Amino acid sequence: MLKIYSLLMWFLQPLLRRKLHRRGREEAGYLQAIEERFGYYSQASTEGGYVWVHAVSLGETHAAGVLLQVLRAAQPGIRILLTHGTATGRAQGVSLLQDGDEQVWQPWDTPAAVQRFLVHFKPRVGIILETELWPNWVAQCNQAQVPLVLVNARMSEKSMHQAQRLAWLSRPAYQGLSTVLAQTQADADRLQTLGAKVDAVLGNLKFDARPDASQLAQAHAWKETLNRPVVLLTSSREGEEAMWLDTLQALKDIPRDHQDHIHAVHWLLVPRHPQRFDEVAALMVERGWKVSRRSQWVDGPVADNSVDANTLWLGDSLGEMALYYGLSDAALLGGSFAPLGGQNLIESTACGCPVIMGPHTFNFAEAAQLAEDAGAALRVEDMAQAVTTALQMVSFSPHENVHIEACKVFSQAHRGAAQRTVQALLPYLKTD
Repeated sequence: MLKIYSLLMWFLQPLLRRKLHRRGREEAGYLQAIEERFGYYSQASTEGGYVWVHAVSLGETHAAGVLLQVLRAAQPGIRILLTHGTATGRAQGVSLLQDGDEQVWQPWDTPAAVQRFLVHFKPRVGIILETELWPNWVAQCNQAQVPLVLVNARMSEKSMHQAQRLAWLSRPAYQGLSTVLAQTQADADRLQTLGAKVDAVLGNLKFDARPDASQLAQAHAWKETLNRPVVLLTSSREGEEAMWLDTLQALKDIPRDHQDHIHAVHWLLVPRHPQRFDEVAALMVERGWKVSRRSQWVDGPVADNSVDANTLWLGDSLGEMALYYGLSDAALLGGSFAPLGGQNLIESTACGCPVIMGPHTFNFAEAAQLAEDAGAALRVEDMAQAVTTALQMVSFSPHENVHIEACKVFSQAHRGAAQRTVQALLPYLKTD
């Protein structure tokens, strides 16, 4: 069955090239070093010994940054081979590199491409972040005697059922991993159901991430100039912006002296995917709003005289989430108002910004439940309820808002996964 799958992946290579060129029109990063995806590299062959760390996208790359900081402290001089699948992940990953490290695209999952990758870089171990698993990676690593470890591993109920429908393919892949280090017991149970060897439940690496101090300082300085609280819709996905704008439009009809009036706050939106920044800005204008874009700010969001009660702020930059959370008094959690599974709320709470989440958080179920139990997050039924809840939440002063203090307690209580993960990895990092 693996041979049939591999043949299909081989036939799909022209479609992948076409997709990369199409996406590259919106995100130029996808046009970078395309041949790396098929196992052809501009770098000279290496002496090997790399620790291969795979972080498919932006969220996994943030988790990789947390892990690598502790890993380098435990193993000074370690050389990292960092791979990604998305342009945003690769762009963020550049900041994690040190002298002697390499960064390339993940190999397409054909036996030949994976073999070329392994022969060229000769990694001594592969560390995969969270969910990304490919059958030929496992098969070829086993053949080359390269241990492959899944860390910070998570598995939603939905993903488990999808994998079970392809058990003929997924089960050998999960069984072929050297070990799995899960985020939660629920993740561990689902991964074991798929055949994985789960050796430990260590928590979520992202709790150990520290918000960018300079961004928080900038946010707090700008916040001092504001006369209204800020409510953020963070990491919004397609369709959610329209829900949000519909809700704001409906609230425009409420008398202006009402405490839930939309003009009681500044509204900030940060789309999940950068290729949609212009599309979302156009949608706002089409709905009759003015737009103030982060890319045009110099001294803060209100320096422009055009910013008034009918202006929405658009966060159209990468790598500044701490700035946006620090500026905000409450965050509506993108991905949770459409059936998309939600986004990670840990960074928001680490910045002291309480979260309001919709009904769909299955991708981060345990973190969402823990945050809700701690009072760092509130759950609502839909976007309309989220907006009105946010307006009520920020009507209190910061000293009266119990959810802000709950964020700090929640973030502190769940740290330590990075140290535990590195300790579990040490047997795989020893050199002969």
